[in-house]
Order: sequence, then C-alpha cells, then structure tokens
Amino acid sequence: MILSELRDYLKGRQHVSLRDLSRHFNIDPDALRGMLQIWIAKGRVRKVASGSRRACATSCCQCDPSVIEFYEWV
Repeated sequence: MILSELRDYLKGRQHVSLRDLSRHFNIDPDALRGMLQIWIAKGRVRKVASGSRRACATSCCQCDPSVIEFYEWV
C-alpha cells in the first residue's frame, strides 16, 4: 500500500478506526500508525481523542479505549 491509497480511503470515509484501516488494507496497525504519522505531520489527518463523542458512534463503553483509535481527514 502506498500513502496515496491511504489518503484516498481516509478522504472517502472522513472518519475511520485504525482497526478498520488495518482490515481494509490487510496491514499491521503499527505499520499503519507510521503511515498515518506522515499525514498527521502534513496537517492532513488528525487522531481523534478516544474519550470524545466523535471517536465512536456508539456509547456502549464496551471497548478498551487503549485499543480503539480513530483518525479523520481534515
């Protein structure tokens, strides 16, 4: 996968979890974090705070916040 594919996916979805990205691209989450950091450094992506309402569409509180990461295209 190249950065442009990640960019296009994020642009199309606007708000995506690291888990979804990992599944979609079949790439280890740690490898994706490195790629996401490039877009974050350019100011095009931001990591959404896990405690924010924007992070998850549900309010079930069943997921461990340390394993749920959301990113959005800005």
